[in-house]
Amino acid sequence: MVPESLRRWFVVHFWADVLAALPLFLAPRQVLGWLGWAEVDPIATRLVAAALFGIGIESYLGRNADVQAFRGMLNLKVIWSASAVLGLLWSQLDGGPKAGWALLAIFLTFHLLWLRYRLQLGRAA
Repeated sequence: MVPESLRRWFVVHFWADVLAALPLFLAPRQVLGWLGWAEVDPIATRLVAAALFGIGIESYLGRNADVQAFRGMLNLKVIWSASAVLGLLWSQLDGGPKAGWALLAIFLTFHLLWLRYRLQLGRAA
């Protein structure tokens, strides 16, 4: 059985991802410039936005799925967020902008949330 709280978190995740992706997709240089990035690659930024759109929209579309589908979606979210945390941490230790620490905190929070639910669903199998 899928906890109702996880279904609600998937909707929260949809909104967080889409609201973050839109400005990155539409105006990558301007948005990242405001956040302290000195150099911005609009192709890489729009690829990140595309990943956020894909994962976030799937969160919304899959919010009413069965437990098997949730396990698969959570696997993806755990892998994506863990990779993001490692990449952001490495970049911050290499002199990333201050806003990078906030992004790291957001991705780490979601990673721990997804990991908790994935482990919970794994035990229930």
